[in-house]
Amino acid sequence: MENIDPQHTESGEAPKPIEQDYESHKEDPGPAKPAVTEKDENGAGQALKWVIPIAVIIGLIIWFAMRK
Repeated sequence: MENIDPQHTESGEAPKPIEQDYESHKEDPGPAKPAVTEKDENGAGQALKWVIPIAVIIGLIIWFAMRK
């Protein structure tokens, strides 16, 4: 754990602004506009709203059945 890559540490600075001119900032670009503004309409969260409760219920049923 001593070899921590310094690129992946929190600095407390404000995030870089959205990249507008990539050519002039090739060495140190900011995030692209779609990466910041894209809506997560069909993400995994929609599926997990149903999968996690069902898995918990099935787990509880199995646990109660094995307990006796």
